[in-house]
Amino acid sequence: MEKFVIVPKEDKAVTMTIRIDRTLQERYNELSAKTNRSRNELIGMALQYALDNMEIQGKE
Repeated sequence: MEKFVIVPKEDKAVTMTIRIDRTLQERYNELSAKTNRSRNELIGMALQYALDNMEIQGKE
């Protein structure tokens, strides 16, 4: 009989606290209700999009 092997789950998520404008929070609350996605998930998606699509300008 083969063994039932359980490996630890890799936890890649971290908790981070930020301060944002109240109107921005309200907009994410509304978007969360419209899309049936958590506010946390939406903010994570927005942050990833920003990193993937940003361009840094300045001295070269």
